[in-house]
Amino acid sequence: MNYYPPYLGAGIKVKHVNDSVTRFEVVMRLRWYNRNLFGTHFGGSLYSMTDPFFVFILVANLGQNYIVWDKTATIKFLKPGKTDVKAIFEMTEEKIAQIKEEVDQLGKKTYLLSVDILSTSGEIVAQVEKEVYVRRKKDKK
Repeated sequence: MNYYPPYLGAGIKVKHVNDSVTRFEVVMRLRWYNRNLFGTHFGGSLYSMTDPFFVFILVANLGQNYIVWDKTATIKFLKPGKTDVKAIFEMTEEKIAQIKEEVDQLGKKTYLLSVDILSTSGEIVAQVEKEVYVRRKKDKK
């Protein structure tokens, strides 16, 4: 993932993923090539660092009988990103089991998931909400 061209170009790195693939820590250093006109993090790069990780967690944990994709996303910029930033994506095994049970019963459902982008001092720079669609694949007959 660290060699994915859009991430490489923006300076985004996956710092850690746990063994159960329920937690990702993603960081982005503030560099000359990802700054905007005001010397702070480019908003598109802040959003990019949050793009696939909730989907990754669900795909890895639900298995191949489910389709998972981002449906919508919003980002709220709260403070200028003047330092390196990080975002931690985490879902409990209980939450994943709940999603699996609901989707098995309903066939499909969307979930609103959120993550904060934090400065090195722990201040919230931006908040991202992602609407993630999960559907059980149709059984082949």
